[in-house]
Amino acid sequence: MSAAIPIPNPATVELPNLDEQQAELAALVTRLTPQEGIHPSAIPALTVIRANTPSVPTPSVYEPSLCIVVQGRKRAVLGDDVYYYDALNYLTVSVTLPAIGHVLEATSEKPYLCLRLELDARMIGELLLQVGRSAVPPSTDRGLYVARTSPQLLDAVLRLTRLLEQPRDAAILAPLVLREIHYRVLTGELGHRLRELCVVDSQVNRVARAIDLLRKRFTESLRIEDLAAAAHMSESSLHHRFKAVTAMSPMQFQKHLRLHEARRLMLTEGLEAAAAAHRVGYESPSQFSREYRRLFGAPPRREIETVRGGGLQPA
Repeated sequence: MSAAIPIPNPATVELPNLDEQQAELAALVTRLTPQEGIHPSAIPALTVIRANTPSVPTPSVYEPSLCIVVQGRKRAVLGDDVYYYDALNYLTVSVTLPAIGHVLEATSEKPYLCLRLELDARMIGELLLQVGRSAVPPSTDRGLYVARTSPQLLDAVLRLTRLLEQPRDAAILAPLVLREIHYRVLTGELGHRLRELCVVDSQVNRVARAIDLLRKRFTESLRIEDLAAAAHMSESSLHHRFKAVTAMSPMQFQKHLRLHEARRLMLTEGLEAAAAAHRVGYESPSQFSREYRRLFGAPPRREIETVRGGGLQPA
């Protein structure tokens, strides 16, 4: 009678150590990014980023995502809060947020490498039905947070990145690995922050509704009562919770969205400052110029010329 073959317990199976995983992931991402910049990938939810030098602090709009630094170090600033993340820590963005990004460590020999994965709220909701919604206290944190990268999460991210070089397998396997990554984050040390997004009556979910309305109608003159109605909150509660999550008032948030869109229009469509200002809802070009300079550090024309001349990098 043949001896029974022992079946390994998944809980006791050892994963490669973090150093080995990071080294392989860095080599993969380096091959995938022969040049600096932000590179879409064959997996629609995954973007690959490379910078060969540190960047200046640059305002940008962070979308709900998981940002895993493969190599180098970066800082994000939201209001008075500063977040550092590197190859040992990942950044999670739970709602759309205007923030300031700054690559701190990068050289041509050892560039800053990052993977940005869009969070799928529907997938989070489906997973919650399976793993259950543990009771958590209402969040008072911002919509950004940093957590330690576990070997299990990094292993899943590594397998997803490998699929970029295996397009035939990616179509079938990528959705499975994406689901695993969401599961690892959801059951990780700060997963309860994501759970709040899918709980209909949570404070974060309600703020997210107001943010969604601002994103869709940022060129319009919205009233705070319109946002409060969309969020099913009182005006005072919305103002308080909105600032707690985003570090700014709803109207400041709208202003940032307008300025970022105007900057995009000038950079990608070649619009003049006055035309871009009008397109995003400004009636006064001088007011637009003042607020643009306050956010981006220079008047519109000069700042755009600097970016086109290569003086700034996307952070």
